[in-house]
Amino acid sequence: MELIKQRIDQRAAQALRCLVLNPRFYADVQKKGLKADCVFKQVEKYCISGESWFKNSNEVEAAFCWLIKIGVLRREVDGQGLTSKIRLTPLGRQILEKQPDLPTQKADFWERVHHWIYRNWPLR
Repeated sequence: MELIKQRIDQRAAQALRCLVLNPRFYADVQKKGLKADCVFKQVEKYCISGESWFKNSNEVEAAFCWLIKIGVLRREVDGQGLTSKIRLTPLGRQILEKQPDLPTQKADFWERVHHWIYRNWPLR
């Protein structure tokens, strides 16, 4: 069981290093729900400086879906059910409490390749 938890933490940490979302994004998403189009429009607020930003809000939504899949984010729920807003999960909070600067750490080339392969061709 410990090995599984270790792999989950490694995968989540790798995703946080490979995506262009900065610590302010994760702080805001912990306090309140955010929508993809809102995040897309606030590039100067949520992008790590020097990184290329998403081309449209659908790419932001795809990044959200990936972070949901690996357990860092979750959909916000209201009285009608799931919404388009996302929030930080307990796993996401735990990882960011241990390493608050994780989103600003640069992933090396091989780590980015590994992340891209895992994200685009996951084992089912």
